[in-house]
Order: sequence, then C-alpha cells, then structure tokens
Amino acid sequence: MIEGLREMAVSNAASHGGRAQEGAVLGMLLAARPDLRADVPAASAEVARAVSEVNSMDPRDLQREAAALPAREPRREREGLPEIPGAAMGAVVTRFPPEPNGYPHIGHAKAAIINAEYARMYGGRFILRFDDTNPESERMEYHAAINVGLEWLGVRPDETKCTSDDMEEIHAAGGRLVGAGAAYVCTCSRDAMGRNRRDRAACRCSYDGPDEAQKKWRAMFTKSRPGSAVLRFRGDMKSDNTVMRDPVLFRIVDVPHYRQGTRYRVWPSYDMAVAIEDSRDGVTHSFRSKEFEMRAELAAAINGALGMRTPERGFFSRLELRGMPTSKRATRPLIEEGKVSWYDDPRLPTLEGLKRRGIKPEAVRRFVMSLGMTKSESTAPFESLVSFNRSVIDPVAGRLHMVEDPVRLDVAGLPPSVEIRNHPSSEMGSRTVDTSGGISIAEADAGALAEGSEATLMGIGRVRITRAGGSPAAEYLGGAGGQAIQWVPAGSHRLRILVPGELFRDGEYDEGSLSELDVYSEPAYLDVEEGAPVQFVRFGYCRKDSQTQAIFTHK
Repeated sequence: MIEGLREMAVSNAASHGGRAQEGAVLGMLLAARPDLRADVPAASAEVARAVSEVNSMDPRDLQREAAALPAREPRREREGLPEIPGAAMGAVVTRFPPEPNGYPHIGHAKAAIINAEYARMYGGRFILRFDDTNPESERMEYHAAINVGLEWLGVRPDETKCTSDDMEEIHAAGGRLVGAGAAYVCTCSRDAMGRNRRDRAACRCSYDGPDEAQKKWRAMFTKSRPGSAVLRFRGDMKSDNTVMRDPVLFRIVDVPHYRQGTRYRVWPSYDMAVAIEDSRDGVTHSFRSKEFEMRAELAAAINGALGMRTPERGFFSRLELRGMPTSKRATRPLIEEGKVSWYDDPRLPTLEGLKRRGIKPEAVRRFVMSLGMTKSESTAPFESLVSFNRSVIDPVAGRLHMVEDPVRLDVAGLPPSVEIRNHPSSEMGSRTVDTSGGISIAEADAGALAEGSEATLMGIGRVRITRAGGSPAAEYLGGAGGQAIQWVPAGSHRLRILVPGELFRDGEYDEGSLSELDVYSEPAYLDVEEGAPVQFVRFGYCRKDSQTQAIFTHK
C-alpha cells in the first residue's frame, strides 16, 4: 500500500461518520504525492482497496486508530514558478492574448495566472490583449465573459487592449514584408495550397516579383473577393516544421467586426498579429501552452524579416480535466441541442461552470501553481482540483443536516430543542434546532436499523431502537454510540440538489451526467447566503444556488 494512504483513509472516515469517501481520499493522496498523477488509475485502485478495508472496520476500532494518528502538519502548497534565467526585476512584461470567440475555461485560467504571476514575481507589467482579428467567430458577449472570468480569478492586468486597434500598424508591417520579398500574395485554391504544403512544393505565386506582389496586396483591400487571395510568408516549403511552409499571414474576411464594424476587410492571422503586437507592446516573455511551440519559429522569422525584437518564450502543458472537455467543438453542439443548459452548467470546465459548481478562484490558482511549467501531457482528474478547493471552503462551509426520502422517527424522551455547532472546528457559532415537533431520518438509514440496536442522532445523542421497519421508534439515551445518523426536524425545507458528473465518458456524451435529488434540509438552509458553500453532513459540499436549489460541489 502507498505510504500514508491508510492514515488518510482512516482520517477521512473519522471525519465523515465512519465511512471514507474514495474521491476525497484520492484528492488527498494526489495533493500530497503529485508524482502519482502520472498514473491516476493505479492510484485510484490503491485508494479503493484502502477505503474498502477501512470501511469494513468495527466503529470502535476505527475510533481507536483515528485517535492514535499523529497530528498532521498543515500541508504547504507549492507556490511560485521557476525563475526566469536572466530576467531583471522591474523589466519583465508578460501578456495573455485570448481570442473572444468563446467563454473562458480552466485552460485560459492557467495561461492567465502563469503570465500574471511572472509579472508579479519580477515587479513587471502584465497585459491583457484581446486577439480580436477573426470577425467571423468573435462577439462582444465573449469579450465581456473573459473580463468577468479574469476578475473572478483575481487576475488584474496593468493594461488592457485589443489587437484590432492596431490594424493600421499591422497592415503596414504586411506591406513591408511584401516590399522586402519576405511575403507574397497567393491566389491558388485552398486545395492546391494544402497539396503543395503536403508535397513541400513551391507555389507558382511565390515566383511573383515585388512589384506584382505589391499590386496583388493592394487589391486585397479593394477588389479581391474573400477566399480569392491571401498573403503568405516566404518561409521554407522543405521545412520539417509544417508551420514554416509558407503560412498565411493575411486573409480577406468581408464581414462586420464586433468592435471595428466594416472598417477593415483584410485581417491578420494569429501568427502575424502576435509577432507584431508582442514586439510593439514591449513584451519580454510570453508563456503559452505547448501547442503553440512550433509557431514560435514563425513569429521569430516574421520579427527578423521586419527587424523587430522577439520576446523570450516559454511553454507548458494544456490543462484539461477528465470528462470535462474545453473544446468549443465538443460543448457548443450540446448547448445548441439543449443537452447542456448554458456555459455556466456545473459539468463544464468553463470559469462560469466552475464558479456555479462551487469551485473557488483561490483553489484554481493553487491548482495551476501546483502544476507549474511542466510540459508533460496529462488530463487531470477533477479530484486534483477538488483537493485544493476543499482546503479553501472547509473552514467556511457551515454544516447542515439533510435527508432523502424522510421517515418519521418517534423518539421517547427526545429533548424539545438542541444546540448544534455550525462548524466542528471554526468560530462559526451554533444554532438552536427545534425538535419539539419530532424528527425524520432518511429512509435508507431507517431500513438499516434493527430492533434493540443503538444509533447516534448527530447533534442529539444516542438512542436505542425500540421498533424497526416502516414506522421506527426509539428511546433517548444520551451520549454516543452505534451508527451516526443525520436527521431533520419537522417543518424541514424541501430542496433540489443538482449532482454533476463527468460530461463525457470514453469520448461520448453521458446522458446521465447530471442527476437531481429531491431532499429535505434543516430550515437553517434558508439563512445561508446565496452562492455560499455548505456541507450537508454525510453527503458532501454544495453551493447554494437559490432558496430551493443547491449544486453538489464535491465530497
């Protein structure tokens, strides 16, 4: 067994009514042992065995083993990123250049946090630059959503700008490339261009002289039809880096832009825009996911041809969560078909979805910082993020009782009211619960009771079962002993809990990935602030979505 795993399972069981939770224990293990994230299935199997062993223990043996556990040192999350070689304090400028073509997700969060953190580490500047050069797919709605998402994350740029505001300079740079013979206008069909790139064959248009190229370049702004001409960089058609095989730098997109309207019809590619903007904005270091690594050569070549400075570049692995794809191609059809309500659906890894589920921005930041600048590809289990979120919300999540399918339990000698602490270890006070009208327990718990057995009604005390079955009864003894059971008083509050699961399994949409529970909670739920976390005892953490609905966050 993995060192320390049993202790984690025992500790978790002792904190959750004698039943360890696999997801919670796995999250604890992966947080303590990041090296195990390379093979999560194997770690999960070990956790399952440990949890099974612990959950089969006699409750008295579990209590003794839990009491003997050594006091655990608070886990220190690894903070900070690797130092930048040669970087000077006060001289580092970073940027985050999202395209406003969709709602921001956890992958965007990683790029934004890393770039903002490096600027902070070196007392430099962080630029938020909207890469808005594709009018066909960009909308003000997405632009605003990115701003809202970054504000939620606590990522605050020193400067915010839009690439489309610099179109005159970018066009001028394109003209200089044409004049220098570093770019040419191609009028070949898309199929012919693709075929030449695959065959590493030069395009016939590449033989045009500077005068002819300039003439065609001017025509792109006036006469040429969309799709009939593009400006291509004169790279190397023999290169093993396919990005360098005469890539497109400008194309004609004759549709209104969400900010610029119809002012422009010739728009730069990402590679052209980022090369110019990074240099003119004074960016010294850019950090992006490694899917852009092969494009760094092209940006440097464009800067070289224009005599412009190129920033230092760093790359890290993409961040995706298992069963929660970030791809717009995967999620948009589900929204359009009504299978997913909107981008704030708690099954999605969008920032809106994570927020609605109850994930806190500080947890996202700690999670991102724990991954650092590694380039090792992996799809992280949601439990990896959960372990950080649990440490953030546990100290502030009040404890409440909740039951499914309530069954009245008649208790002889039941106190008319009880005082229950709102949190076992923090200064959150207590609440008085009126029990004079009787109490109810979950049908599943009632079915497990045997006549003559004992149970502990959490917050009330020990009872002996005097009648089992569909109409159970008991007598109040006080103290503690037997199975711990939560309960709700008469007049409890009816509540719906949404339980999100993995949206995709084995690459396919899971129709059952969002379930609903019809439950009854203590009336004190109505006093919880909307959006605040709450832990329903023996169930898990939830976020209050409304007076009548909560969303399950995690165990």
